[in-house]
Amino acid sequence: MASCAPMHPIRLTAAAALLACGPWPAAFAQTAPTPPEPAASAAPPRPAARTGEQLKRVEISGTASDDSIRKGSTASKIVVTREEIEKFGDSTLGEVLKRLPGVTTGGRPGRGGDIRMRGMGGGYTQILVNGERMPPGFSLDQLPPEQVERIEVLRAPTAEFGTRAVAGTINVVLREALKKRLNEFRAGFSTERGQLSPAIGWSRNDNFGEGHAYNLTVNAMQMKRIDDVINDTLTRTLATGTDSLLTSRGRSEEDRKALNLTGRVQLKLNATDTLAIQPFIVSSKSTTSSQLFQTTTPTPNPRPSGFYDEADTDGDNRFTMARLNVQWQSRLGPDTRAEARAGLGRARAESHSLRQERLAGAATRLQEDSTDSRDNSWSALAKLSHNLGNDHSLVSGFEAEGNTRHQNRVTLVNGLPQPGLDDFGDDLDAATTRYAAYLQDEWTVGKQWDFYAGARWEGITTRSSAATYAARNRSSVFTPLAHARYKLDERGRDMIRASITRSYRSPQLQDLIARPTINSQVPHQANTPDRAGNPDLKPELATGLEIGYEHYLSKGGLLSANLFTRRITNLMRTVTALETVPWSSTQRWVARPQNIGKATTTGLELEARFRLDEYLPEALPINVRSNFSFFTSKVDGIPGPNNHIDGQPKATANLGADYRLRSLPLTLGASLNWTPSTTIQQTLITESSTSRKAVVDAFALWAIDTEQSLRVSASNLSAMDYYSGSVISTGDQLITSRSGGPSYTQWQVRWEMKI
Repeated sequence: MASCAPMHPIRLTAAAALLACGPWPAAFAQTAPTPPEPAASAAPPRPAARTGEQLKRVEISGTASDDSIRKGSTASKIVVTREEIEKFGDSTLGEVLKRLPGVTTGGRPGRGGDIRMRGMGGGYTQILVNGERMPPGFSLDQLPPEQVERIEVLRAPTAEFGTRAVAGTINVVLREALKKRLNEFRAGFSTERGQLSPAIGWSRNDNFGEGHAYNLTVNAMQMKRIDDVINDTLTRTLATGTDSLLTSRGRSEEDRKALNLTGRVQLKLNATDTLAIQPFIVSSKSTTSSQLFQTTTPTPNPRPSGFYDEADTDGDNRFTMARLNVQWQSRLGPDTRAEARAGLGRARAESHSLRQERLAGAATRLQEDSTDSRDNSWSALAKLSHNLGNDHSLVSGFEAEGNTRHQNRVTLVNGLPQPGLDDFGDDLDAATTRYAAYLQDEWTVGKQWDFYAGARWEGITTRSSAATYAARNRSSVFTPLAHARYKLDERGRDMIRASITRSYRSPQLQDLIARPTINSQVPHQANTPDRAGNPDLKPELATGLEIGYEHYLSKGGLLSANLFTRRITNLMRTVTALETVPWSSTQRWVARPQNIGKATTTGLELEARFRLDEYLPEALPINVRSNFSFFTSKVDGIPGPNNHIDGQPKATANLGADYRLRSLPLTLGASLNWTPSTTIQQTLITESSTSRKAVVDAFALWAIDTEQSLRVSASNLSAMDYYSGSVISTGDQLITSRSGGPSYTQWQVRWEMKI
């Protein structure tokens, strides 16, 4: 931390070259002040005596944007503006978020994927849209970046936003209603491996009546992808020393069409009350096909039942989600505000696949899978904010939400029900109900100290039932929180933040459902297990500490360093073991989530952004941004040296720059995102690994006139191969496997107009 104290400009420039603590200006410029009636509050409310009248919306151009939201928050926060979201023309929000400090994505380079803060996957990061959790089956990759107003990243949990955030919280705020007329049109296409993917979008802001405004954003797209599939599995029988090599080569294709709609109607009811109505609709349809050729060396003799050398699979999937939120805000008095919000949602996911296996060209096994899932959700919130005077504010709130799922799943093998699953039935009903209450207090001492204290209680009940079983899981968590901020100078250009928090990670619904999924791969062994849930799972609890330093530069830049640590109990992890199961007459390998003990994770996140002429007066005003994060973790009871949190790399880094030419209406930019290869000892018998990523993106933006622009961008210019693998030692066998393939560059051309 001492190395990140204010330094002489020349020494700072040298430090930048080393990416130690600056100046590599933040992956993104931060937002302007929050609009008067935001969709979801991003931070504990500041006392009215300190903020005065609410600031009007300000539109910022360039990376030297106003950092008032970040500077004004007691808890550590990053805000990504609309300008930064659209800068590289990313096709998914995962590609936007990967450039933030400490954020990584799973899956192949350039493809977005599940989003992780501090490298911690599997539900450690709380993902919200307009302050609410989305239903099962929804992914941020289904939400086009064009529909997002800003992204708020909270490194430490707060009582208001919820404490299911061991790694942190990412809140995506959808486009808001502006009190001016504005139309935005976007049309373009992307191409990867010769596959053309068109997209078109329209957003409209306008006002009507006295103080009323609305926003409507519609996007339609088609995405086509081709992936090579490479799978290799080497099985060594330890008793005899003999090896068996299973290789699979093939290709998969996907054609997905999606339509998304978001809106916000802002109504001014009177001088003190406002009402916001927010619809949100997502609809997508995709078809997939794959062809796989399989070779076993040596060829088994005799061949086991179900042996095949070719498999063709065709599938189609549909997903539809509709949500409607209503938010009421009222100024009850000069120092008191009330807010109430209610929402209803419904989602339906349908999938169907047909897999034909062959041996020597003759059809053998035909498996047909059909799943129909329906989710209904509701939510309610009530919040009261009161300014006690003397720079002191108090907020209390109550939340409730529920989700019910009805799922019908049918698996037929050669036209008959899959053996072993008759007792579990085809229908599944599950429900989750959550209640929460919180209280937070924020106050200022003098001109330099800010304090925040909060507490939150949550209770979650999950129920699931099928033909022959019923399971129930109930848990409750109490999480106290404390944040502090100290300004080293009265202007707030240098500050230190500290947080002590409790947070938790609740089991996913699918982890609690006991109904199994049978893996039909031949031969059945530890790397191809069946999967089942565990109704007795307990939530993980984490005690966290954060210490951070921030220095704001005169031209809008930022240097920061943030140190964090978490101590986790009741760690959940999927464990593969040989079990006696009701769906088979012989023992089967089953992967099942379990609470296995304790873990500790620690990391350092360094971030900076600056204009080059901040330190070199004769230099061009190039906006430079970068960050570097280090992670380490240890899971008790798992042998080292790689006994880390699932999926957590040792480090991640971003380096980028952009510049608007003086002689032409042209802006150029490029960025590098790097994540090293990882090796994780998951259980006593399983070690997993992933390849490194080095993703280079670039863009060129031509301002045709004041209203139109043309953007050309390239994602994943480096186009590296990417694999994930595992090594499993069962005592009888040593199984080494890997799967993946090459990645490819995606080119995009997009025309934009604002009138």
